[in-house]
Amino acid sequence: MPALPSDPVVVPPQSRPGRNWKDLRARLASAAVLVPVAGLCVWAGGIAYAVLILLAMAGMAQEWGRLFALYPTRWRGVLYLLWPLATGAAALGGHWRGAFAVMAGGFVFGPALWAGQVVIGCAGVSLLWLRNMTVPGAGVVLFVVTCVVVSDSGAYLVGRLLGGPKLAPAISPAKTWSGSIGGLVLAMLAGTAVFALVSSGLPGSRWPDDWWRGMLFGGLTAVAAQIGDLAESALKRARGVKDSGALIPGHGGLLDRFDGLLVAAPVAALLSLGAAGGAAFWYVTPSGLVSALLAIPGGQPGPVATGSRGS
Repeated sequence: MPALPSDPVVVPPQSRPGRNWKDLRARLASAAVLVPVAGLCVWAGGIAYAVLILLAMAGMAQEWGRLFALYPTRWRGVLYLLWPLATGAAALGGHWRGAFAVMAGGFVFGPALWAGQVVIGCAGVSLLWLRNMTVPGAGVVLFVVTCVVVSDSGAYLVGRLLGGPKLAPAISPAKTWSGSIGGLVLAMLAGTAVFALVSSGLPGSRWPDDWWRGMLFGGLTAVAAQIGDLAESALKRARGVKDSGALIPGHGGLLDRFDGLLVAAPVAALLSLGAAGGAAFWYVTPSGLVSALLAIPGGQPGPVATGSRGS
């Protein structure tokens, strides 16, 4: 009697590497448009950069409101979109504490919608701060955005190539540990490269002795970005939606695309407070950060020219 074949080993669909590449073409097409536009605005600074950030803040507020059934077809929904614009306008006018006061006033919308104003407002104000109040502003924003994008894209590619155990199946079933680690490593390498590009031409730079700063803060930025990604996934799951919107093909909405920046940008801005003389956040020192935080109630912005091209 011939031996019966053993039962085949079935790999669960969500664990198979190399799956679900159908959205890759749309992602690449979106990136081909977004990257040049955003890059030009970051480099130019001034009005172009301000408009980019304000539009992004308003767009994300619209998506956050939509998650809680608040639409701009009513006056309350319109006011919700104008609120982050007021926050950004205060920051652009140099009234940094005033920007946070505007955010605090968003409590009139209720706790859930207020949380959106705080999260989006902090990210937008942080990106304005990093560009206009640190040196080199464009290079610092480039560093943060590059590490966030590389972490996200790296996690997407590595996770689909290798598969493996899930990172947080209850929150986002598609994310894997292999993808998370792959994104982290690639972001550390990208951070080192951008740090070299940005720092090598600065007066007093200790490159390449300080190469480790690019790797360390590239990794820190990636961790912050992945936390933001998971947090946004948890929010969508709680609200019973797959995407926050459909504005960006292959990604969903603005919140889906920029969720990592919602955490990474505020972390970088906070660290920059501890870097002497308005230097980039990767030059933060523990004592400088503590002193800056203690001095915030009476502190003043650093002496960095606002919106200077290529600064």
